[in-house]
Amino acid sequence: MFKHILVAYDGSQPADKAFALACELARQMRAKLTVFAVTRPPDIGADIETEAMIEAGQKQLKHLLRELSRKPETTDVQVHFETRIGHPAEQILRYADEHGIDHISVGHRGKGMLQRWLVGSVSRQVIDHAACSVTVVR
Repeated sequence: MFKHILVAYDGSQPADKAFALACELARQMRAKLTVFAVTRPPDIGADIETEAMIEAGQKQLKHLLRELSRKPETTDVQVHFETRIGHPAEQILRYADEHGIDHISVGHRGKGMLQRWLVGSVSRQVIDHAACSVTVVR
């Protein structure tokens, strides 16, 4: 039985499906649910102002999470929303380790298609390195 479930969220359709599944699991198991979103800073050498990009990314994620908190799936579920800055897989894994997460739900493919081709998908990295069970939702 799961006590604390983490769902990685980036606003994509697979992330919406992972969120719905995580809410249902949390409801059935009376588990806490953390919805976790990560703002990825621009690559070094990017021709843009890094701080402004991070602020814009954080603002967008907070808006997405605010909208998500109003969805009917959150009824009867203890939901906490959290955002971080960094590499998504690294931040997901770090948060899971630090907070005793015993299950992670992620979408199969989020918004980073080019990045996935270059270094592998976030879901693949989470599966490979998580200390708990992981569900990948298509």
